[in-house]
Amino acid sequence: MKIVVTTESGQPVQEVTSNAQGTWEVPVDKPGSYKVTLDVSSLPKDVEIRGGNNVRTPTVYEGNPATVLFALQAKSAAGQPQDDGGTQSAFWQRAAQLTFEGLNLGLIIALAALGLSLIYGTTGLTNFAHGELVTLGALLAYGFNTGIGLHLIPAACLAVIAAGGLGYAQDRFFWGQLRRRGTGIIAMMIVSIGVALFLRYLFLILFGGQSESFAQYNAQPGIQVGPISAAPKNFVAMGIELLVLIVVGIALLRTRTGKAARAVADNPALAASSGINVDRVIRIIWTMGGAIAALAGIMLGLSQNLKFTMGQDILLLIFAGVTLGGLGTAFGALVGSIIVGLFIQVSTLWVPPELKSVGALAVLIIVLLFRPQGILGRRERIG
Repeated sequence: MKIVVTTESGQPVQEVTSNAQGTWEVPVDKPGSYKVTLDVSSLPKDVEIRGGNNVRTPTVYEGNPATVLFALQAKSAAGQPQDDGGTQSAFWQRAAQLTFEGLNLGLIIALAALGLSLIYGTTGLTNFAHGELVTLGALLAYGFNTGIGLHLIPAACLAVIAAGGLGYAQDRFFWGQLRRRGTGIIAMMIVSIGVALFLRYLFLILFGGQSESFAQYNAQPGIQVGPISAAPKNFVAMGIELLVLIVVGIALLRTRTGKAARAVADNPALAASSGINVDRVIRIIWTMGGAIAALAGIMLGLSQNLKFTMGQDILLLIFAGVTLGGLGTAFGALVGSIIVGLFIQVSTLWVPPELKSVGALAVLIIVLLFRPQGILGRRERIG
């Protein structure tokens, strides 16, 4: 069998041929995610890959080589595949691993989607530059971490605070000014596309087009928990993500600011007539949205390499999560994002990994056709 190994971005690593026992080995220079492709034309005529998926995307940790399995099966005389217990066991082990990875990805998407949903709920703005806020958080943490020399934990805290301040400044000096001038929502949405392009290429100029990683926690040996193998940082990151989502949810339900934000989302005019400072609430939401998006970017940078397009790459997934859960609903963003994360990861059991994000687009189309308000959204009536 011929095996082709490349980096996650497609750079060639090595091409090898398995031995008589079907085993093979490829040394890699550094930890990270890789793409392993089995050339199906090199298989014997009476053997095929179970499920038809000839691509794997393992993550290699320092001191812990990754094991890549291709479940093969013989063709019967009638052309039907023959199954066995070992193949079933490998399938369910991979399904458990992908479910864990999907939950991890879903929580990261939920952090980013939460800010987007809150901004939409209070202002009606669909912010296409929100992906760049995710990138901003990761790059700020990288700058504090490798540029200044801070440990990643204080660097991440400073990045979240700085991104929150920049979120406030965005509304104070830009979006708020457009609202006061009576700029329509469609026009502001188009402006957000321009802002996204400007920030994206500004990041390219300042950061460069290469991929980088944080100075700490980028090469942890994996640990085995039942059928799941992951680095300790993944478990800690998921705990932090859950904690932040729970705290924000409680704040929206129990605090005066949270109640005011929900009132503004329901009816800004009525909220203003009730004595609520709508502009102040919106700026708090922008501050919170910027900070949470930055945290999402840092968590994303922990699970993969940093690059100037990382926010753009998950923007479709963010919109899919928000749309599935219900635009403008914080808890809907959480539910929808976890479903999207699980769906696109587990789908690689049957579809090539390159096509997994297509599932997010399918989710968008299906939801908009059959339930435009989303899972936790509510129908609007005009008049």
